[in-house]
Amino acid sequence: MCGIVGYAGKNKGISKVMTGLKSLEYRGYDSSGIAYMKNGKINIIKKEGPIVNLDSCLDYNEDIDIAISHTRWATHGVANDINAHPHRQGKITLVHNGIIENYNELKKELISKGYTFKSDTDTEIASAYLDYIYNKTGNILESLSELTNILKGSYAFNIICDDEPEVIYGMRKDSPLIVGLGDKENILASDIPAVLHITNKYVLLDNYDIVKLTNDKVLFYNKNLEEIKKEVKEFTFDKESISKNGYDHFMLKEINEEADVVKKHLNLYTENDKVKDIFDLSKYKSIDIVACGSASFAGQIGKYYIEKYKNIKVNVYYASEYRYQKNFFDKDTLVLLISQSGETADTLAALKLAKENNIDTLSIVNRKDSSIARESKYVIYTEAGIEIAVATTKAYLSQIIVLLLMAVKDTKYEEKAINDLKLLPNLITKYINEYDYQSIAKIVSEKEHVFYLGRGIDYYLAMEGSLKLKEISYIHSEAFQAGELKHGSISLIDKDFGVISIVTDKTISDKTISNLKEVSSRGAKVIAITNIREDFYDYSIEIDDYDEILNPLLVIVPMQMLAYNVAKLKGCDIDKPRNLAKSVTVE
Repeated sequence: MCGIVGYAGKNKGISKVMTGLKSLEYRGYDSSGIAYMKNGKINIIKKEGPIVNLDSCLDYNEDIDIAISHTRWATHGVANDINAHPHRQGKITLVHNGIIENYNELKKELISKGYTFKSDTDTEIASAYLDYIYNKTGNILESLSELTNILKGSYAFNIICDDEPEVIYGMRKDSPLIVGLGDKENILASDIPAVLHITNKYVLLDNYDIVKLTNDKVLFYNKNLEEIKKEVKEFTFDKESISKNGYDHFMLKEINEEADVVKKHLNLYTENDKVKDIFDLSKYKSIDIVACGSASFAGQIGKYYIEKYKNIKVNVYYASEYRYQKNFFDKDTLVLLISQSGETADTLAALKLAKENNIDTLSIVNRKDSSIARESKYVIYTEAGIEIAVATTKAYLSQIIVLLLMAVKDTKYEEKAINDLKLLPNLITKYINEYDYQSIAKIVSEKEHVFYLGRGIDYYLAMEGSLKLKEISYIHSEAFQAGELKHGSISLIDKDFGVISIVTDKTISDKTISNLKEVSSRGAKVIAITNIREDFYDYSIEIDDYDEILNPLLVIVPMQMLAYNVAKLKGCDIDKPRNLAKSVTVE
């Protein structure tokens, strides 16, 4: 959520900053801005809307050495030019990811000291309070150290002080920040893609780390201002991973990469039809799966597999609720956290709660060195590669594959599951290339409301299908257990209502089909994604029929492709849906 890029160098700083900032558009934003030092004076330009609005105001040929920039996702105050970052108070200009929870209390204090504010943001309060401390200390490092004791909440800052026009300062707490180390140029950013045009060498900042960055020197300090050494990491990547590589959208590219993701998992985690090098769940009596959005729906599939094949009780909780409920922790409980980014704020908070209660934690994440990965006792990387589209596809599938492999490890289902997974890559390719999604997408695109129906594991799949449809096509969609529809919500059904159903579980398919006939009798047209060849639908996407392990996985790509084609027909911004962020780093 949001993006930060700060640059210190000798090579057209505006261009370098904006290249990095554009690489973070996938994180979600509604305004953008830049501050740069020219002739000893700070210039600030910020614009509501897409980066192109900011672009049109910039001269990329200006000789700029120091610049900070930001893409904002509105939390405090509406999206407009005034609330956009950077914010400036006194001698302090900064950009900020995160939320300052005690901003209102600090604002009242600052107003009493004579400060006035233009924006509605918590960020302007942070810049003013830092300026207030700096006016007392006259030392920016001391001021930043003091600020860590005052601010409550989460933050990643890039900061320019008027008195040090060749320096950018950075610090973080519970919001990611990295330093890219280049040749006579260095860069501060919230994510790795933003530094790759300069360097693949980077340093991860830990909570309360402070960094002082110039074009030729980077110094790291802890909150006590003791200079510290940090590990320099190297990111190995294929440039195609951050380009569309000929596809119309990143989402379509990433759907097409799912076959290779499955092959990669088989190579990493299996050998001779056995699961290897993956976490053993068998010592736990219960598992709490904690996640948000698509990751929580992957967790529901994991619950199905783990309970069925491992016979371990599993509960799935939304991370945003987990901290605020009664939790029954004991030594035989595992808290299993799932996050594509590894920076999801609610999931990270749930992780910290489990650690405080001395409960084992296992994280399933896609991004190496992320906060959740580093905080967990155990970690499994999904190895799906960089995912740029906001709507997850390959990362969601890879989370399910990892959960399945853990569920069947050392059981009688192990060899069968692995052999099923070996079939999946070719089936994924088939479902992408051989099906006509456009005709069904046209029907769905004309609906204002859609129910996604299923029972058992088909319902868990429907939850993700519904989310995928609503987040990229903006069609109101809800997932329902098919049997619950008649308990109130069927009153909404008429000829103009869309109904999509997942029907793969033959043990309960008769009951689901009965529910669908009730829907049809009220005028709705039924679209089924199914392996059952019976006349219970008006339109269908037919998948192959294998077994209870593989059949649920075959639904995933058709759901993604259907949502993609609906959004494309509607002309939506598929990779960057409105109001959404790839990495949700605020609660």
